[in-house]
Amino acid sequence: MTDTALAGAPQDQTAGGRAARAARPGRPAAKPHGQWKVDGTAPLNANETWKQEDNGLNVRERIESVYAKHGFDSIDGTDLHGRFRWWGLYTQRKPGIDGGKTATLEPHELEDKYFMLRVRIDGGALTTEQLRVIGGISVDFAWNSADLTDRQNIQLHWIRVEDVPEIWRRLEAVGLSTTEACGDVPRVILGSPVAGIAKDEIIDPTPLIRELAERFIGDPELANLPRKFKTAITGHPSQDVVHEINDVALVGLVHPELGAGYDLWVGGALSTNPMLGKRLGAFVRPDQAADVWLGVTSIFRDYGYRRMRTKARLKFLLADWGPEKFRRVLEDEYLGYTLSDGPAAPKPATPGDHIGVHEQKDGRFFIGATPVAGRLSGSQLVALADTLESRGSRRLRTTPHQKLVVLDVPGDQVEPLVAELDALGLSARPSVFRRGTIACTGIEFCKLAIVETKATAATAVAELERRLADLVDTGKLPESLSLHINGCPNSCARIQTADIGLKGMMLPTPDGDPTPGFQVHLGGGLASTDREEAGLGRTVRGLKVTADELPDYVERVVRQFAASRADGQSFAEWAFVADEGDLQ
Repeated sequence: MTDTALAGAPQDQTAGGRAARAARPGRPAAKPHGQWKVDGTAPLNANETWKQEDNGLNVRERIESVYAKHGFDSIDGTDLHGRFRWWGLYTQRKPGIDGGKTATLEPHELEDKYFMLRVRIDGGALTTEQLRVIGGISVDFAWNSADLTDRQNIQLHWIRVEDVPEIWRRLEAVGLSTTEACGDVPRVILGSPVAGIAKDEIIDPTPLIRELAERFIGDPELANLPRKFKTAITGHPSQDVVHEINDVALVGLVHPELGAGYDLWVGGALSTNPMLGKRLGAFVRPDQAADVWLGVTSIFRDYGYRRMRTKARLKFLLADWGPEKFRRVLEDEYLGYTLSDGPAAPKPATPGDHIGVHEQKDGRFFIGATPVAGRLSGSQLVALADTLESRGSRRLRTTPHQKLVVLDVPGDQVEPLVAELDALGLSARPSVFRRGTIACTGIEFCKLAIVETKATAATAVAELERRLADLVDTGKLPESLSLHINGCPNSCARIQTADIGLKGMMLPTPDGDPTPGFQVHLGGGLASTDREEAGLGRTVRGLKVTADELPDYVERVVRQFAASRADGQSFAEWAFVADEGDLQ
């Protein structure tokens, strides 16, 4: 049996140990992981059964010909709670169900007869025409809702199944789609928001992102993965795509002998069992990149764990195999050639959120601006498209930080546009708190959520701007300070990699009624100007705050940081060495 076949199996280190184990009567055999290349393709759970019975991509025909015509009650249950995701559709949470019931009610009891619809935006690249179409769909069909996600998508809410075919028609008419925006598939490809325009770019990943999307998104051969599969690609030295928490990532760098290419990372993901990705030590030439992506994705399809969905992410396979074995299988079984060894990319020298005004390599400018925690409206998107065109810009990008980057702005239009963006609720010169705050969807729409997030984030930002103005005015705060607010333990808002990460939960109160609150994570972060490499945040036993107390807590801990930090010390550095009493 090959070592591949033994991946993940517990093994004694001595022959005697193996003999003793074999002699024990009645010891059950190790359960298979459900790896297709090891255990065969027979389904080992209900999810794997229905995925094999009918590919998730096939549900589109039923949506168009049956469900959109006959309404929500006509939808097959497996399609509704499974295959609809392959087309970017989730049922949203029914209003009025408090967070304490999230874990006790069945999906049909939590869900409304409306959908969240996720518009897939690979590389975050949009034209003003596309933005206007999304905004129009929001106004016409989604109660004017629009959220920027930290995966460069735009999410709409209150969508009826009856309206989905018309929404698809409008999106596809301008080159957009919802194909595989959710589901056990290759999700949206994160890409540098300044690809192709930054003066200091190492390599433009735009052609690669376009090739991957055109060749592989919607391909039935890759539409049944063990679970979701996330990709990040950047050629910018700021490493602006949170590569350490993606299943596969390509990070631009210059090889001392081979020129510009990519450093290969695999196996990152957060959720309730966070693991940071690992470098394979392999340098990927631009002409190899698509094959390498396909190879890593195929490894996940063929060797990923399918028996238990809680173990069905690539990070668990990598943890068992290790980077060396993963690279060997990639090269031997999927590429047919050896990748060159390569160095790691150097520490970023500039922030990766691209906020502010920056000159492009063609002499025009790009402007990075932020709403509050990603919350916008369809009307704002339409107005933004009109505003950009009036100032000479017809391109923009979404970012992995719930921000927008406007491209191609003529020099004499920069300041007028900055003012008009501000009037639209998009600040190009935000406070440190507005700049660094992101929030997931939360209990307003998400069936998994326990607490509210968007309004909580907006309240916290406003309060901190008011309360901590003295620290800002006296220069006692750094330029960046991240506050990530998540409505449940699943970490869509990346709580473990924030300076201050907040995990939603219900907290006990003296009168016995639980109240919304958060467990606190401190000092996490990804590679940035402040740190050499990514690290997960620190938790302090018993450190939890209610939602109402959140501004008080953040003010308290930030003031303690400002008062006791060493010269040049970042918040994350301080948080890991501070006494627990200083973090309360």
